[in-house]
Amino acid sequence: MSRPLAKHTYNLTMTQQEHTPENIIQPAGIRLWKSRGESTLKDTLSGRGHSHDFMQARASFLRNRVVIIGIIFLVLSPFWALIDQWLLPPPTSKLALAGRLALVGGLIATVGIAWRFAHYITIARACAGALILLPALFYGLVLSTLPSTWSGNLIGYSFIPYMLVVMLGIFPFTLIESLVMGLLLIGIEAYALHLGGAWQTLAAIQQIWLLSALLFITLTTNYFQLGLLLRLYRAATHDPLTGLLNRGALIENVNQARAAGQPETMSLLMMDLDHFKRVNDQYGHAAGDQVLIRFAQVLRASVRPQDIVARYGGEEFTTILINTSKSEAMKVAENIRQKVASTPVKTHDGQTLQVTVSIGVASLYPDEPLDTAAQRADQRLYEAKKLARNCVVGV
Repeated sequence: MSRPLAKHTYNLTMTQQEHTPENIIQPAGIRLWKSRGESTLKDTLSGRGHSHDFMQARASFLRNRVVIIGIIFLVLSPFWALIDQWLLPPPTSKLALAGRLALVGGLIATVGIAWRFAHYITIARACAGALILLPALFYGLVLSTLPSTWSGNLIGYSFIPYMLVVMLGIFPFTLIESLVMGLLLIGIEAYALHLGGAWQTLAAIQQIWLLSALLFITLTTNYFQLGLLLRLYRAATHDPLTGLLNRGALIENVNQARAAGQPETMSLLMMDLDHFKRVNDQYGHAAGDQVLIRFAQVLRASVRPQDIVARYGGEEFTTILINTSKSEAMKVAENIRQKVASTPVKTHDGQTLQVTVSIGVASLYPDEPLDTAAQRADQRLYEAKKLARNCVVGV
């Protein structure tokens, strides 16, 4: 058990301060309304700001689409091979058949890899990109081996770049990912026009313009699709007030960490704000919300990015410390306790509240259900409450 050096008692004070924007924590709804447009553009532009749990979810969405579209391509490939033999001249048709077999092999490998690695965002993005680029490369192969007199008779081939650009909208790509692949497809079409000797014609400009317009529409689709996916995912997995994971998402994150083969050592902190009901009763639920928001900010800033932080329910919070022994977890818990005790909460009406937290610590063993470890940590939290509050118990 880790105890403060001096006796700590619960201290709840209220002081009237100047009502300035600097010392006000805005309600979650207002902050969400103000930042929704900016955060959506930022989050859909690239995946750098995505949380680890959402990256795993997006990887699963990408994987599912890769598997479905890949299987459709594989089913249609034999029929398309017959069309190759009918439309293309003999020298080109033989090479196209070899290219078609290579395309089928690439599609099988892409679908297999996507199915095998379901929660790896890098692999999922690579597989989705391969699903787009493999048909484009086959298209370029056919064009490069055709006589120029055949370039205008490619019924069933000339629409491929347009189809692939539109297909980008099926996947939850970021704007940068979709833009890069779209520009590659436009480059392949420009190469096809160059081979046909029509690069500087009005028809060529019209085709490039049409592809560019389709790419713009696709980017708009990606923006709304990924933005909607983010909002739905956050609504389903995050507490709307504090922005932390909810209980269901906490369990899912622990299961995903274990499925990935890591970590070997985990510790669980169960935290409860002392006398939180008194805050609601004396100062109102709005002030209580500010206390919860501020505590969540302190908690998130006190742990590492790879650690899992969640609101367990009410004024109770939990943190899973990845690759952390119990002795190290006790130090982290004591650091959180001290930060909370020394961090005043300034509400939107100028009040200052001083709160404390009690923490129970338990180890989470590799094959142990999360609920079992949570019960042990909760028992130690109860002991901390019974002992003196504003302390850490881990024995």
